[in-house]
Amino acid sequence: MSDIYDPPKGDIPILHADTDLLVVDKPAGLLSVPGKGEALADCLITRLEAAFPTVRLVHRLDRDTSGVMVFALTAHAQRHLGMQFETRKTRKTYVARVAGRLEPKTGTVDLPLIVDWPNRPLQKVCHETGKPALTDYKVTKSNDTESRVRLHPLTGRSHQLRVHMLALGHPILGDPLYAPETASQYPRMMLHAEELRLHHPESGIGVKFRAKTPF
Repeated sequence: MSDIYDPPKGDIPILHADTDLLVVDKPAGLLSVPGKGEALADCLITRLEAAFPTVRLVHRLDRDTSGVMVFALTAHAQRHLGMQFETRKTRKTYVARVAGRLEPKTGTVDLPLIVDWPNRPLQKVCHETGKPALTDYKVTKSNDTESRVRLHPLTGRSHQLRVHMLALGHPILGDPLYAPETASQYPRMMLHAEELRLHHPESGIGVKFRAKTPF
């Protein structure tokens, strides 16, 4: 990862907005929330505050991941949505391009994760102290050099999809942390949050939001 934070310019695509919810398509390379120091102040939530002053954080996407991200616009919606994420009532679908031919074509990765303290923010698999982490995957296309995979994280650990793919021996292409040797070959990390399903905090009705995969 370059030490210089140079987030993309331009407007944030709004996928949906009502009195309770704001759903956007986060661009790759933009922090979800501010980092430490003035150099990392520009972020998604700060940009959204200009048009939506009551915007509240519910979950995050990694800086280098793009795609569907939901925000609350009221305290009630924030609590309601936060509980859905905590109790795994949401369903998240990601698309990734990973190194090599991933086989078998479908499976579940069940490997506990914890922060790799000497190398943070990196995470690692640890069967002694790691927290449970589950990811379902399905290969949609593959050749000898790479595979296109649809990923469903059943838990929400930090860097979960990135570490789980790495643990299978098929790191996400362009990942500056876990596959730095591929980072210069791709314009970005090949991981996109394509779809998010949840229940609307007011009506309780199931809703689905999608952002087209840009790679």
